[in-house]
Amino acid sequence: MMRLVKFRLPRAAWTISCASATRQAATRAAPAFAAALLGALSLAVTPAHAASAIAQYDQPKYPANFTHFDYADPDAPANGYLSFENHDELQSYDSLNPFLVRGAPAPDIANLMFDTLMQRSWDELASEYALIADDVEVAPDQTSATFHINPAARFSNGDPITADDVKYSLDTLKSPQASPLLNSQFAIIKSATVLNKSTIRFDFVHPERDAPLIAGDLPVFSPKWGMTADGKRPPFDQISTAAPIASGPYLIAQRKNDKDIEYVRNPDYWAANLPTRRGMYRFERIRFKLYVDQYTQLEAFKAGDADVKVEYSATQWARKYVGKNFDNGLLKQVNVPDGPAQMQGLLINLRKPMFQDVRVRHALTLAFDYDWMNRMMFYGQYVRTNSYFDASPFGAKGMPGPKELALLDPFKASLPAEVFGPMTMQPNTLPPNSLRSNLRQARDLLAQAGWHYRDGALRDANGTPMNIEIIDDQPGMDRLLLPYMQALGMLGIQAHMREIDSALYQKRLDNFEYDMTTYIYNPVTIPGAELERRFGSAAASQIGSENYPGIKSKAVDAMVRAALAANTLDDLEAATRALDRILINEYYLVPEYYAPNTRIGYKTTLAYPKVIPTTYQAEDWIIDYWYKKPQAALSAATPVSAPSAAN
Repeated sequence: MMRLVKFRLPRAAWTISCASATRQAATRAAPAFAAALLGALSLAVTPAHAASAIAQYDQPKYPANFTHFDYADPDAPANGYLSFENHDELQSYDSLNPFLVRGAPAPDIANLMFDTLMQRSWDELASEYALIADDVEVAPDQTSATFHINPAARFSNGDPITADDVKYSLDTLKSPQASPLLNSQFAIIKSATVLNKSTIRFDFVHPERDAPLIAGDLPVFSPKWGMTADGKRPPFDQISTAAPIASGPYLIAQRKNDKDIEYVRNPDYWAANLPTRRGMYRFERIRFKLYVDQYTQLEAFKAGDADVKVEYSATQWARKYVGKNFDNGLLKQVNVPDGPAQMQGLLINLRKPMFQDVRVRHALTLAFDYDWMNRMMFYGQYVRTNSYFDASPFGAKGMPGPKELALLDPFKASLPAEVFGPMTMQPNTLPPNSLRSNLRQARDLLAQAGWHYRDGALRDANGTPMNIEIIDDQPGMDRLLLPYMQALGMLGIQAHMREIDSALYQKRLDNFEYDMTTYIYNPVTIPGAELERRFGSAAASQIGSENYPGIKSKAVDAMVRAALAANTLDDLEAATRALDRILINEYYLVPEYYAPNTRIGYKTTLAYPKVIPTTYQAEDWIIDYWYKKPQAALSAATPVSAPSAAN
């Protein structure tokens, strides 16, 4: 089984700075995407005024009187039952609190039970519209933003949502009791001041264009969540089994065990008719059943036990989506254009002494034979990853431009010379190249770094052999890793794979207890604060942070600061391209591949809106905007020979 994506973070919008993960067709939309950015980034900051929508650049797409997002169908039936399989690759869950570093949260609980102050649109660069907050005023100097709470906003227990509740949510998520990922997500917010019952002002550490949108991404929950019968509130990091008193559209209907949970739409959900919610959350009930592996998931889907499956295996997509339910028309496959690519690769943990020499990391990259894998195992469905910003305007190409060089030159002595040359393309094994010639180059690099083959293994000057453990939590990844480990074996490197439970895997990842593992950095429409969390030196020592490789580089930090300070497209592109050159040529991971399409198998009893958003994650798009077809349409469309599609 070959997988494209590992979603390790909650899928709600607040996990990704500046936009939800981008899923537009790069080859089809890249020119328009760049043109939109050019127009957006070239505009000056507008004066402060209260508005029901904000945009990081330019003006929001939708007018004040809009009725629904273009990619939502307000006339879609609001009933039906959705049976979903694994979410975020978890095989089990043990927590109802998605904001902690400890434990595995219930599937999609963050998205279904917690609303944010404002709602990101999925067809713009970076814009937000009224949700819990009905208007926002950004200070002219961008040092603060003031949000007004909709007086109709309610928690699931019926209590009104107040500015005090918003402040409590922020203070909690910025505290040590919450996940460091959230601490860093909202680090740009210095403080929150309650001005009155319905108004709160966020003051920022320093002016940033995306700071008001980050504030708008704040999930809101009640201080009463977890409160005991005697009125005492336990520490937030001890609240894990109490059902949330939350702000979102769904409630927990039942929990059978740690592999099964069902949500029911709250009939009193206050925001159901807001423009940002119209045409959204059309299923009355959503059930998640967690399976141990992708093979079992697929068989359950083919048997009709699940309504939909997002497929990340090229082999399964090409060969396994067959059977009577495909023949009789109950099940169907669809390819949806994908967009600016995520960076997927084998993370290299620089905290391990054997990986601290860049020549060693370069050698590990040379041993990965992508071309053979794509031809023999992936059915040609993938594209090699060559950038942390592939298929977007922010990735480096060719020689560095003058602005890139101006950013890079102060660090020239500490950076590989390749940073200042043509953008490095990943090694290939297409004729006249070969894996053998790549391994010869890898052998020479290892020797330069002090690693030599003797006594049956590659050893350092002290005689210690290089022994690499590659961890993963998905059965079937051995098909990808075994050829790689065999190539490493030719170099004398003793490499082995260890498959572990997803909960233990996440714990080891959070605590940086691994040598190598496959990971995904999800794409964003506009690079922003997530760069600090992923690559900043400060994050390298924070347990649970996204800086999994342990990058501590003054040059990287400077490029990240330049990206965050950018006020024009040229400045932003120069910073991200310079950053890209450093990350690629420092070999912090072994780049793998990405798919240009999202692959979805689904029951034909389901339907989706005619307009597909330009920025989306497949699971969220299905759960949030798909719907069950009306019974009349089902009767007309379902073949007589098809088994019942009722759930």
